[in-house]
Amino acid sequence: MSIRDRVAIIGVGATQFGEHFEHGYSDLIVEAAYEAFRDANVSPPQIQAAWLGTCFPDSGGYQGNAGASLADALSLYHAPISRVANYCATGADAFRNACFAVAAGAYDLVLVVGAEKMRDVTARESLVGQLAETGHPVHGKGVTAPGMFALFATRYFDRFGIGRETLAKVALKNHRHGSLNPKAHFQKEITLERYLKAPMVADPLGLYDCCPQTDGAAAAVICRADLAPTFSKEPILVKGLGLANPVGDELAFDPDSDFISFRATKEAAAQAYEQAGVNDPFKEIDVAELHDCFTITELVTYEDLGFCQQGEGRTFIEEGVSSLEGALPINTSGGLKSCGHPIGASGLRMIGEITNQLRGRAGKRQVKDAKRGLVHNLGGLGAVASVIVLATS
Repeated sequence: MSIRDRVAIIGVGATQFGEHFEHGYSDLIVEAAYEAFRDANVSPPQIQAAWLGTCFPDSGGYQGNAGASLADALSLYHAPISRVANYCATGADAFRNACFAVAAGAYDLVLVVGAEKMRDVTARESLVGQLAETGHPVHGKGVTAPGMFALFATRYFDRFGIGRETLAKVALKNHRHGSLNPKAHFQKEITLERYLKAPMVADPLGLYDCCPQTDGAAAAVICRADLAPTFSKEPILVKGLGLANPVGDELAFDPDSDFISFRATKEAAAQAYEQAGVNDPFKEIDVAELHDCFTITELVTYEDLGFCQQGEGRTFIEEGVSSLEGALPINTSGGLKSCGHPIGASGLRMIGEITNQLRGRAGKRQVKDAKRGLVHNLGGLGAVASVIVLATS
């Protein structure tokens, strides 16, 4: 079954991403969901089913470990609710599951919410702490995300002859875009000097190469495409949904990995492009939100998504192709670098950004004449990837 043009987004919402010590997990859900309800011109009793994306409930007081967390927050007891967890693709995968349920005819109108509280724990209880202390007793001990992605940066530097100055351009671009986004965690530009003088996290990745851990929630209301005009004057159509997990958790032991590309991204993109009828991504995508958990990830993803050839990511960023004024603006929201990364919420926040870009509602970040957009998430250490293509018609 093709997903193309069977499902429409009619409402999106999101909290500001940041440190919300004064707000609980449920508070964030309510804020994001009710913004989406207002945008869609619907009320909670109309929702027939819902999906909740939360990846690490143990980082937020064990809220989000079941659909009941969403039911309690919104008094949504009349609707079946599924909780989804799929690493950093959690929010996008929750959206994917909801889309398939609508396309299959099981429901007409549904809600998808992604939420995560990352800042309510001590350093030892944090995601970084969990990665360092748990996992496989031999090759998993002490593994952290910055350490693993630093391997990609080192390999990429060696293969294509670039240095930290190229990664700096990704960071400077995304912080500049984030300075225009009132919902971003960080809303200030940075200088090259500040980037280069920042503390090293995992050589060659410094502080400004890494996205922050953040609190936040985002939501989308979706429905059957043929019903969308009854709710919204500007519905956004789902054109393609790709999801791939070809490697699993042991990427470092994958004999086929060259450490300059992510197979999951390539495979998910191929699925989404086939469904959406995309043959030349660079020419046919007008705006994109990419998973820049680290600056090297965005650089590699330019190539994995087919926006440029392998090794040409350097030119792509250095010539300003991916800037707000460029030929293919990427991470107009500021990306994970500026918005932060509440894991379950990020994919839906990115879907909301692209939805608003396609509607012409992005304010100072608006891309002119944007008609087709893309959302990409990379989960784990390259274990899973999601690619979603959206369009106005």
